[in-house]
Amino acid sequence: MNSENKSIQVSIILEIAGRPPEHLTKTLNGIIGEINTEKGTKVINQKIHEPVLIPGQKDFYSSFTELEIEIENLEILSQLVLKYMPSHLEIISANSISIKPSEITGMFGNIIKKMHTYDETARIIQTKRVQLEKELKELKEKSLPSTSNIQ
Repeated sequence: MNSENKSIQVSIILEIAGRPPEHLTKTLNGIIGEINTEKGTKVINQKIHEPVLIPGQKDFYSSFTELEIEIENLEILSQLVLKYMPSHLEIISANSISIKPSEITGMFGNIIKKMHTYDETARIIQTKRVQLEKELKELKEKSLPSTSNIQ
């Protein structure tokens, strides 16, 4: 990957669920292709497992892929983890892992950015929930007969 051969090899598992089952395989292939185009990343081995029906579901499937990936540095690895949210990650090999201050800054910058996105989403959802509760209460009040009109 780079001329100094300081790459890190990792194994990750990505899981998805949905329907129809052939869509899961197509989606996983797309994700693998996308990962392979990420800067500083090369998929060196992949295996997509056949979708299986989720127990207790009539038409909802799950599938996963196991990937071995060569990554240039920890900052790129942190970006992949935040973007694709693997269910498992294992560092298979690395000549050595040393981290530059700029890489740490980049890693934490990515984490902070993602946390702010989640926080903003949670605040929006909370605000909408309060608004919906208020509207529901108003609708209930309008639909119930007023106790002052009852004799």
